[in-house]
Amino acid sequence: MDVLVLGGGPAGATAAIYAARSGKAVTLVYQDSGALARAERIENFYGFPAPISGPDLFRQGLEQVRSLGVTVKEAQILSLGFGAHGLEAETTQGTLAAPAVVLATGAQRRRPRIPGLDDFDGAGVSYCAVCDGFFCRGKEVAVLGAGTYALHEAGVLLPLAKRVTLLTNGDPAPEEFPQDLDLDTRPIAALVGESGILSAVRFADGGALEVCRLFVALGTAGSGDLARKVGLLTENGKIVVDGTMATNVPGLFAAGDCTGKPYQIAKAVGDGNIAALSAAQYIEERSREKKA
Repeated sequence: MDVLVLGGGPAGATAAIYAARSGKAVTLVYQDSGALARAERIENFYGFPAPISGPDLFRQGLEQVRSLGVTVKEAQILSLGFGAHGLEAETTQGTLAAPAVVLATGAQRRRPRIPGLDDFDGAGVSYCAVCDGFFCRGKEVAVLGAGTYALHEAGVLLPLAKRVTLLTNGDPAPEEFPQDLDLDTRPIAALVGESGILSAVRFADGGALEVCRLFVALGTAGSGDLARKVGLLTENGKIVVDGTMATNVPGLFAAGDCTGKPYQIAKAVGDGNIAALSAAQYIEERSREKKA
């Protein structure tokens, strides 16, 4: 594989199309149709005089991607990091590695409305177990979430922490639950601490759980979560890219809503085009350097 595309929306699909047409071996991983799932009628996209629904546009995009020989996998993206063969993405269908990656996972989702969450951001509240788990060795920590991504983050913390508790904030517990992981399904009332540092999670029933750190892992890993895992520069929650859609990490490009406004299909398609061509050029330059 030459290029790994994370995301199957307009930015990701376009990146896969142009990377494949550049002669690269491409794999695209997507979980769902993202923002397109909520688009009932799209009437402002070039070449579509009649309205088209978001789900239909998503389906047609993937059909075009597959027609070019791109390997398409439907899986949840759990983590992004570095390996022996370049950048690696851990997914629910295994780990995928490539020398160039295009991150097109959409805009970061909303954070939960829990009093104190913003106050302790970076002072006990974290969004990356790989990044910050080391600081919790031998201490008690909690993970906020109830899905596959939350269980993945908890699994990263188990070998490090004294105890890891999964907090579902009132949501049902996951069906498959590791025996060495504690569980608390009570709704959360607030986060509390002393001297600006998180010390406990307070529940709606008046109880509390003392923790060194709370790792937020709601839903699935968003663009911001993946960015933190590899040290990408972000600004106001958006991934910073240059004119070639390159990030500060060599070989990693970003496209679409994760790079900021306007959140429009036309911009996403343009971003995906540039990112794919830049990724192809990056691979070719690496190949020439190895031969030199």
